[in-house]
Amino acid sequence: MTDCRDSTLDLNPNYDANGLITAVATHATTGELLMLAHMNADALAKTLDTGEAWFWSRSRQRLWKKGESSGHVLRVVEARIDCDQDALWLKVDPAGPACHTGQPSCFFRRIEGGRLVRG
Repeated sequence: MTDCRDSTLDLNPNYDANGLITAVATHATTGELLMLAHMNADALAKTLDTGEAWFWSRSRQRLWKKGESSGHVLRVVEARIDCDQDALWLKVDPAGPACHTGQPSCFFRRIEGGRLVRG
């Protein structure tokens, strides 16, 4: 069965029971996966209005602008939503490392043999 979200050109995000939608951010130039976070309706609206990435912090239970303390904001070059509108893809121009650890990407470790390896 096809949901009307699958074919419409109307933005109608399919938020989960907690009012959240998953968002991934990739580097607009290199395509590197930078981070994964969640947005509520307010975060999505602020992102679209300001051109900078805003998210909902599940741990702090508050809206936060990426880079609000570090200055490493994510300038949104393009925003896409998947076919059933339950996931967002932000192509961004990062003003510094995307990860709070100082790494360029939050995905700086790979899993090998059940262990984490940098690189």
